[in-house]
Amino acid sequence: MGRGSHGCSVLGSSSLLLVLLLCVGSAAAQKASTWKTLSGDSPLVIAKGGFSGLFPDSSDFAYGNAPGAALWCDVQLTKDGAGICLPTINIDNCTSISNFDPKGMKTYNVNGVPLKGWFPLDYNSTELLQQVFLKQPILSRSDRFDGLSIVPVEDILSKYKTPAVWLNVQHDSFYSQFKLSMRSYILSVSKQFVVDYISSPEVNFLNSLLGRVNKKTKLVFRFLDEQTIEPSTNQTYGSILKNLTFIKTFASGILVPKQYILPVTKDNYLQPQTSVVDDAHKAGLEIYAAGFANDFLISYNYSYDPLAEYLSFIDNGAFSVDGVLTDFPITPSEAIGCFSNLNDSKTDHAKPLVISHNGASGDYPDCTDLAYQKAVADGADVIDCPVQVTKDGIPICMSSIDLGDVTTVATSQFASQTTVVNDIKATPGFYSFNLTWEDISKNLKPKISNPMSKYQVYRNPRNRNAGNFMRLSDFLDFTKGKDLSGVMISIERAAFMAQKLGFGVVDAVIKALDDSGYSKQTTQKVMIQSTNSSVLVKFKQQTKYNLVYMIEEDVRDAAPSSIADIKKFADAVSVNTMSVYPVTSNFLTNQTTSLVQSLQSAGFPVYVYVLMNEFVSQPYDFFSDATQQINAYVKRPDGGVDGVITDFPATAHRYKLNSCMNMGNNTPGFMIPAQPGGLIQSMLGAAQPPSTAPLPPLTESDVTESPLPDVNNNAKAPASSHAAIRVRTDVSAVLVTLMLCASLMI
Repeated sequence: MGRGSHGCSVLGSSSLLLVLLLCVGSAAAQKASTWKTLSGDSPLVIAKGGFSGLFPDSSDFAYGNAPGAALWCDVQLTKDGAGICLPTINIDNCTSISNFDPKGMKTYNVNGVPLKGWFPLDYNSTELLQQVFLKQPILSRSDRFDGLSIVPVEDILSKYKTPAVWLNVQHDSFYSQFKLSMRSYILSVSKQFVVDYISSPEVNFLNSLLGRVNKKTKLVFRFLDEQTIEPSTNQTYGSILKNLTFIKTFASGILVPKQYILPVTKDNYLQPQTSVVDDAHKAGLEIYAAGFANDFLISYNYSYDPLAEYLSFIDNGAFSVDGVLTDFPITPSEAIGCFSNLNDSKTDHAKPLVISHNGASGDYPDCTDLAYQKAVADGADVIDCPVQVTKDGIPICMSSIDLGDVTTVATSQFASQTTVVNDIKATPGFYSFNLTWEDISKNLKPKISNPMSKYQVYRNPRNRNAGNFMRLSDFLDFTKGKDLSGVMISIERAAFMAQKLGFGVVDAVIKALDDSGYSKQTTQKVMIQSTNSSVLVKFKQQTKYNLVYMIEEDVRDAAPSSIADIKKFADAVSVNTMSVYPVTSNFLTNQTTSLVQSLQSAGFPVYVYVLMNEFVSQPYDFFSDATQQINAYVKRPDGGVDGVITDFPATAHRYKLNSCMNMGNNTPGFMIPAQPGGLIQSMLGAAQPPSTAPLPPLTESDVTESPLPDVNNNAKAPASSHAAIRVRTDVSAVLVTLMLCASLMI
């Protein structure tokens, strides 16, 4: 009896490095301090079907890539009584069974509900293990790892290096109708192997195992939806929850949906915590929470940050569950090992610098007072203001020159005032320079940005129109006295403003900084960012501010001549994510870039933009985990970035506080950066995405620009088209009147 020891090499040489990264020190960082669990030990991470958030549930890949976590197997029985691991009793969505047996669909009554599909009990083990293959059952996840073999239960108990194996028996009463005894099977494997946990939602099944399995085996009663009927007692699970002393007579723990503990409203906001954890612990029962997946919509209260959700269950100051059942075992592992019991107070502004992107724009509309207030509260080191100009020449903080992107102008009294400005875009827009500050501040509301809306992923609906707009002067007044290392002012389209609007944005920004006292104080530095070298050249001629050149191109490196040119006008450089980690088909490629290393070797701090928490914004290699994404950029082996520009400063600030930050060679595996190309190499050849051409280098011609033009004092802003529309309408009205008069005369 015992556990195998070769689980870290199951994928073969092509992806051995990926597995090793996950294996090394996977539990090394778990804290020895007392937890608020029943035993006082750290919570258990249970990998549902292995690392099923990435690989097909219950596959060899999934189990082999979840070391350090307990391995969960949903036990199903074949026609010949063999045990296999498959996530559901209807195996159509998770296997290729319909290809193997196109006419095999049947309808069975499962716990009183007719269920149509393909079922494992209709096939013998040889057929399923040799001729049927696994596939990703959740369509929003990648199917590039499909085609793996089904895994026997005995392999889970012997093949993989794991702290525990958890067998879940969901449908004992169903199988018993067909003279297949789940009880006999479980007792049989328990004699051969150590089964650490056995769970079931059926009271009678757990009772039948009591006293017949190894004393080390923990029996856990699994709760389903509160209104669902438990088949043994004919009571709802909600009713059974009120009698935990009854459960204690046959089980040592309970497994509940996470909503039992922290309920959410229908529109996905947290409600007050229940007493379920305390009640279970008082009854002497361990309590495990189920339903965690990084790539599912979680409560808006968590700001799309799965790590924050795990911490609310294990490190909230009031209680800790005894374990979590998850599709993504890396994230709760890092929560337990590196992010629990942190001191959230901001102590310094050390690397990586956390720079807001339009304030905390992941939670509030861009560049509003609430977005900036939250950015400061969340621990941003630098908060930013992208400058636009109004019709009356007032510099404002606005993330887009087109008010239609960030305000409710399209539904306001100014809805007809669109303009086509080919210098900006070929389609009509509502431009800031066509409305006065009073028009904007008193008649328009902010509109929260939704950069991932094409995936039907939206930011906090309750905050969709929250906050107030700010002038640049308001922004600078707000930052005074705040615990910030500085402010970043971004300037684009300076040449357009000078020539077409008659507005000198560089001079206006310098004046605003002078008026606010920033030119004289030294406690907070001023950073000026632009994609235009001409803007930074002019600032360098007139000020001593910190100048940041933003490279908007996707490039793999910078030619020496381009770096020499940048050194003439910039003190730091910001680069986009693609230039650090190239991506194809949403996977990191093995194409190496040297841009960060080259710039840092030339003495430039490097900031990466724009990081977001939404899982759909991230390559699969970051495991739908914003913290893993930050870690990859900061701990990049050949040169981590010096700062991150992010919509969610809270996530980046918390990352800086993690207890695994400076562990060197003792860093646990779940905090080692993703290996570019590692996941692609793990795919079967035909499933690998096509290789992409190398990114070009940044050249001197990409950097060098003509000087900014002088301000055209005779310029008039492009007029909105509503006046022309009104004239055409008036002409039409006159024509109609004349026609009516003519008809009357006739």
